[in-house]
Amino acid sequence: MAQRRVSVWQPFFLAGDSRTAVVDAARELESLGYSTIWSSAGFGSHVPARFREILDGTTDIGVATGIASIWHVPAADAAAFTDSATRDHPDRFLLGLGASHAAVVDGDSAKYRKPYSKMVEYIDALDAAGQTPEQRVLAALGPKMLKLARDRSAGAHPYFTTVEHTVAARAALGPDALLAPEVAVVLDDDPATARATARQYTTGYLALPNYTNNLRNYGWTDADFADGGSDRLVDALIPWGSIDDVTAGIETHYTAGADEVTIQVLNGGNVGEFPAEEFRALAGVLI
Repeated sequence: MAQRRVSVWQPFFLAGDSRTAVVDAARELESLGYSTIWSSAGFGSHVPARFREILDGTTDIGVATGIASIWHVPAADAAAFTDSATRDHPDRFLLGLGASHAAVVDGDSAKYRKPYSKMVEYIDALDAAGQTPEQRVLAALGPKMLKLARDRSAGAHPYFTTVEHTVAARAALGPDALLAPEVAVVLDDDPATARATARQYTTGYLALPNYTNNLRNYGWTDADFADGGSDRLVDALIPWGSIDDVTAGIETHYTAGADEVTIQVLNGGNVGEFPAEEFRALAGVLI
């Protein structure tokens, strides 16, 4: 298993309007000792230039797409971006790939069909372009995609999962592949307001069958998915409370087999504002 790392997953790094603010936030995370900055790659037809701006503006911290959609970003573009970023910033860029969701792909130029087969074709194209497995990671949830992540990439970056999935993912990946789950957190010890903030995040994801089907494999039901999620499901997905409560929840994923937890601080959906104070507090305990 790889050495434990603590990382950041925050939409701010793509959504932030100011390049200066984004790079300044990245530099602070670097100084605090975070390992990697993960952020959404959106649904455009290329890997956003913002990832390169963060690499150019920092010196050590890793940068990863979480994730680039294989239905939207052509494999040739993904390979070219990775090659350029790796050439100029060796060992600092990781291409996170995902099969996205039918609701996102429908109506686009691509048709959502056999996502596993599409991922295999995409990886074949990356290999043909000269990319190595170590340069990519898959947003794998189910057993087949986890096996593919083990065999043809550096590992898996599961999103919107519970600690039980982290246990199963480690078993599927074996001891050597990277396992870097995203874990969203709320630093608020009031149950009502903390869960309300959490549900601003969970509501959209619980409308996507890829996520709910995965959760069903671990015993969750339609009753848990209603109205933004039952209290029990919200609590299982999203550590909330004091700094000690939240870090204890994050630690359960390391105990379950994660090499790297990519922490997303939920701040009421305000993606244009970076929650610097929260990441400082988390670094003080976890790093």
